[in-house]
Amino acid sequence: MKSFDIHPIDKTLQTAIQTKIDNLNKPKGSLGRLEELAMQICLIQQTLEPSLAHPCHLLLGGDHGIEREGVSVSPREVTWQQMINFTHGGGGVNMFCRQHGFKLRIVDVGVDYDLSKVDGIIDRKIAYGTKNFLYEPAMSEAEFDQAIQIGSDLVDDCISDGCKVLCIGEMGIANTSPSSIWMHLFTNIPLEKCIGAGAGLDNDGIRHKYDILSKALNNYSLFTIHYSLALALRYFGGFEMIAAIGAMLRAAEQHLMILIDGFIMTACALAAIQLYPATQDYMVFTHCGDESGHKAMLDAIGTKPLLHLGLRLGEGTGALCAFPIIDSAVRMMNEMNNFDNAQITKYF
Repeated sequence: MKSFDIHPIDKTLQTAIQTKIDNLNKPKGSLGRLEELAMQICLIQQTLEPSLAHPCHLLLGGDHGIEREGVSVSPREVTWQQMINFTHGGGGVNMFCRQHGFKLRIVDVGVDYDLSKVDGIIDRKIAYGTKNFLYEPAMSEAEFDQAIQIGSDLVDDCISDGCKVLCIGEMGIANTSPSSIWMHLFTNIPLEKCIGAGAGLDNDGIRHKYDILSKALNNYSLFTIHYSLALALRYFGGFEMIAAIGAMLRAAEQHLMILIDGFIMTACALAAIQLYPATQDYMVFTHCGDESGHKAMLDAIGTKPLLHLGLRLGEGTGALCAFPIIDSAVRMMNEMNNFDNAQITKYF
């Protein structure tokens, strides 16, 4: 795996940023989370005048061998069908990207269908889906490294457009399964508390999903004598998920703000933090969905999301919905007057 040069945020400007926030013509602390967000964004960008220029959204697609075990109510062909639908502008992610001015990049990292001739889809296919991790690692070391590099390169493409805000979404039937396993492995939360309905499993389906993932974990323990983070990632992960981790790491290295939404992307964020803890400094956790375990995973990371709208669509839609709040924090810093200019008595 390639290495990344990721450092904790430089807090030299913290006092100056706080002074500016406190001198805006408002009661001290009266804009709550917006003030916290403004501080984080200013520190990420190392400026008192932050910008949300050229926001980009990566929509990464990939299929999962574990889907063959009936762990999802949706069939795998939905992955490629939705990928094509996105190119027609008909998905939730399309609507929200249009609404908030995000440039959408739709990327095939490992969909089990030939999308190479579909206009609007960036072809970065590693393979036609991962292997079935019930029996063997989902991907090889070489495939893992390739997925990390793809995610990193996609971020460089965004940066070349002047991007300062990165949002990442996913499309991959059954990808709540590897997410649940990562959550269990990286937080020590019991597996049954990490597993939910995904796209709509009933109680019997959830029990079946638990049985399959328990067997997969047992086989994994027989496969390896010593725990390895990198092995856990490639044994269970999807190509779109590993690419997302590579994107997050490169974005943090380049001091971009990273918007995190959804159970799957939170699992990827958790993995990125396991690899490089300072990555969390650059992340804004935007939304807690209704997938079982999502709140527990956010709590384990030690973060509080901006929204809880009950969304479980995926695609990064919760992050896009939260963007106006982030925009408000930036506008507060750049457009609100201060007490001196407004000729208002500072009363605290």
